[in-house]
Parts: sequence; C-alpha cells; structure tokens
Amino acid sequence: MRIDLHAHTSRSDGTDSPVELIQAASAAGLDVVALTDHDTFIGWDEARAEAERLRVGLIVGAEISCRFGHMGVHLLAYLPDPTDPTLQNELERVREGRNARVPLILERLAALGVNLTLEDVAAESVEATSLGRPHIADALVARGYVASRKEAFDRWLAEGKPGYITRYAPDPESTIRFVIEAGGVPVLAHPWGRGSRSVLTPSVLADFAALGLAGVEVDHHDHDPATREALRSLTSSLGLIATGSSDYHGAGKTDHDLGSCTTSPEQFERLLEVAAKNSEASDRSAATPYLP
Repeated sequence: MRIDLHAHTSRSDGTDSPVELIQAASAAGLDVVALTDHDTFIGWDEARAEAERLRVGLIVGAEISCRFGHMGVHLLAYLPDPTDPTLQNELERVREGRNARVPLILERLAALGVNLTLEDVAAESVEATSLGRPHIADALVARGYVASRKEAFDRWLAEGKPGYITRYAPDPESTIRFVIEAGGVPVLAHPWGRGSRSVLTPSVLADFAALGLAGVEVDHHDHDPATREALRSLTSSLGLIATGSSDYHGAGKTDHDLGSCTTSPEQFERLLEVAAKNSEASDRSAATPYLP
C-alpha cells in the first residue's frame, strides 16, 4: 500500500488542479494521497469527486503556516472540520498576510532593479486562494529574471534574502489546539529541514506532543538519511506517528514526485485512529477520508 500524505495543487502554490492531482496520484500508483494546500480548504470537493471516480484514497487537509521563534514552521492539519470558525478565521488571517506582503516584496525587488507588477504575479496564480512568494517566483521565471522557483528563492525570496518580508503567522502551540478542537490531526511538516531544526529541538517537540501534536513528517526530501534516522528515533520515543510524504507541487518543485516519500500502512492506521478520536472528542463534523 503506497501512501503519500502531503501534496499541493493550484489552489495554493502547486501547478496541478485538484482533479489533476488525483489523476497524477493514480498514474503514480498511489493507493492514498493527501491534499494539503497552504492555508485553505478550497479544492476538497473537486478532489474527492475525482478520487471516487478513479478509486484513489483521499485524505483532505491543509498545511498551515506558523511561526516559532525566528523561524517559519508548518503544521499539517488532516481531516479537520472545514467549517470550524476558529480555524477558518486563522487561515483567513494567514491568507490576508500573504496578500498584503506581495506589493511590499515587489517594492523591495524594484529597488534592486527587478521589476514586476501585481498583474505579473496574479497571472501566475489564477486559481490560488491567495498570492504568495511562489507566485512571485513564477513571475520572475516568466519575465526571465531566473530559471526556476528555486533560483528565485535562493537569490531574493527566502528568509534572510533581500526580497524577504515577514507576515502574520500563528504560533504552532495555538494552531495545534485549533486543529484538535476542529476534530483534525496535527502533524509537523518537515520539522528538521530549511533551518527549522534550530528552533524545533527535541524538548520543543516533546512540549508540542504534550499539547496534542499527533505526528511528525519524518521521511521528506528536506531530511537527509541521518536526519531521518534521528527524527524517527525521537518520534518513536515521544509516541508520535511518523509520516512520509513527497510534498508534491507539480511543476512548481522538482525532485518531489508523488510517492517519492511515503507513509507506512501501520503509521497511516494510527493517524486514522487519532482522527476518529479527535472528531468524537471535539463533537465537530470533521472531514472523513475516502478509502475505497
């Protein structure tokens, strides 16, 4: 059984539509895929209809942008109630923060001689629920300033680079609580990649586990083999679920093919058990997985 629990569509910063994601998952031989767009639940219904047509298992969720210390960290929220008002309000604040900083980034880039317009960025994000740095990166590629999203981030858009501007993001502690109260399952995404290991120490992960964190994304392209081994050991010692995922973005991110990192069936079953428990405890109409 092949299970990939982290994938994006054009509703955030991927390039496939929700329908195309399910088609790609079927072509890749996946039994289960998770739709986890950034800070939005849009696209769930489209994906589910196609999953039922192709009989591909589907877990719906979102990847929520948080901030801890001086670093951005991400929390995967699986199967929450999408109508939960607290969670909805937080995601709206995050999306508004994304949109608000785009013109500020463009001003900073212009001062560096890199000229883009809001129209240029919007043209690269037709279906997205908010604008963001990946869409600015795509506009930079389209205008010939760089050859890829990665180059755009490496030169201008990543934290610490000349074009970076911070924005609103909730702390992971409150976000873990919001997700659980919405009947969902909180799992830390790629916690020891992209520099976040400096703030997500073993003691911090233990604190998060005490708050209800259910799992950690261990097998991910941002984690080298030694990091995966250390993180898997820590996750096991804390009694957390160890997931694996491609973090697929379609053409938006290379070397993240669907199924390139996967979750074991045993760990997946544990996640479903937590989902059932949190849904019952919260008394929310949490999302249900589609498992043919």
